[in-house]
Amino acid sequence: MPALDSNELRRRMTGAMDAFKKEMAGLRTGRASANLLEPVHVEAYGSTMPLSQLGTVNVPEPRLLTVQVWDKGMVKAVEKAIREANLGINPQVDGQLIRCPLPSLTEDRRKELVKIAHRYAEQARIAVRNVRRDGMESLKTAEKKGEITEDEHRKRQTEVQSVTDDFIKKIDEALASKEKDVMHV
Repeated sequence: MPALDSNELRRRMTGAMDAFKKEMAGLRTGRASANLLEPVHVEAYGSTMPLSQLGTVNVPEPRLLTVQVWDKGMVKAVEKAIREANLGINPQVDGQLIRCPLPSLTEDRRKELVKIAHRYAEQARIAVRNVRRDGMESLKTAEKKGEITEDEHRKRQTEVQSVTDDFIKKIDEALASKEKDVMHV
């Protein structure tokens, strides 16, 4: 049995990176994005459902989102859920279509969004470092049990650190890109 599966390490770090990207996609820049409504859940049919299961989200203009609700009876519930999601959006109902115009971002709001992005990035870095720690402990244990040599331990330790550095770099690049988007719209 191998002491450390580098593919498993990469898979776990990729999972942390994917979660980070998903959180970042939900952060508003000045442009409309269908991802903005992803966290919205609606009380419907006796349970809580993601908005995407009740209608189609479109981006017809850079500062407008629309939700085409499939069931006429769910329009009020969808509108209420969008309003209460604290996204700074004021939905307007037009039949089964809900228009969600995006207000322009103030300088203070942009700075707040950048702080949130930094917080998400730090959580992702911590998750990646935790995976690294698990990998390093696994190597230490394998060496103590005699499954790998000291040289093999050192070589693999360098490999784990290299993978970690790559993922941290990707997180930092994504953060810089999002920060640029938010501040320069």
